[in-house]
Amino acid sequence: MDKQKTILAVGSIALDTLETPHGTRQNILGGSATYFSISAGLLAPVKLVGVVGNDYPEEGWQLFQSRNINTDNILVENGSTFRWGGKYSDDYSTRDTLFTELGVFENFSPTIQEADRLSPLVFLGNIHPDLQSSVAKLTPSAEYIVTDTMNLWIDLFPEKLKEVLKLSTILLINHEEAEQYTGQSEISNAASELLSAGPEIVVIKKGADGACLAQGESRHSVPVFPINQVIDPTGAGDSFAGGFMGYLSQASQPDFLEAVIVGSAMASFCVEGFGVESLLQATPTLLAHRVETIKNSMVEKV
Repeated sequence: MDKQKTILAVGSIALDTLETPHGTRQNILGGSATYFSISAGLLAPVKLVGVVGNDYPEEGWQLFQSRNINTDNILVENGSTFRWGGKYSDDYSTRDTLFTELGVFENFSPTIQEADRLSPLVFLGNIHPDLQSSVAKLTPSAEYIVTDTMNLWIDLFPEKLKEVLKLSTILLINHEEAEQYTGQSEISNAASELLSAGPEIVVIKKGADGACLAQGESRHSVPVFPINQVIDPTGAGDSFAGGFMGYLSQASQPDFLEAVIVGSAMASFCVEGFGVESLLQATPTLLAHRVETIKNSMVEKV
């Protein structure tokens, strides 16, 4: 296997309170950077960029250490760590935000050590487009800049997001957000518009219906791994991104369809437990089994 490429990842590090049909958890480790790094860290070396308050629990640092995640670019500020609360409906079709307390994240300005700016793989997690742009501009030599976003940024800062897309190699976005940004409800058309905005590759995530890979004129559909029971879908998109980029770290000539399959397999672990608890049970062998299961069920259609 080729030498693994390091992933530089920026995103939120949070303490989440979750209410689901399967129970409630308070102040558990969360945030886009946390889910991403725990997932990608199973396959690749990860350097994390973020900010926490001086109330961030020791458990969080131990969690990163357990996956050998480099935390040199995480700032510890006086104040409170970002906190978020969410409640899922009985069928998981909707999620209401109960509260958002930005804390030290409100004034976060990413700082990246000089050597880390040469990282070949960069993940711009689901944060304000200004922060995404600042990191992208600090890492101009990256082979792949992979960007995630959400409806809030599409609503509030579409022009700033447009600038991020111009700087991105790959965009990960869910179906609703793709439709919201492009006005196109048909996935292939939405993908075409997004590709014309800058990225070379667009992956549209469809939740329980899998994901669509769009590159040039080609479109490929990837199903989800069949799990017995969804416990908590929080962080599934970030876990998908972690699997996707973990694969890229290992591949000298990446097959992006394979990357989507690995992402889908990784996300399947995430939803089986609260927070990152099930991701921590994943092993390369278990992941490989789920990748093969998905491949065996694939049909070439969108």
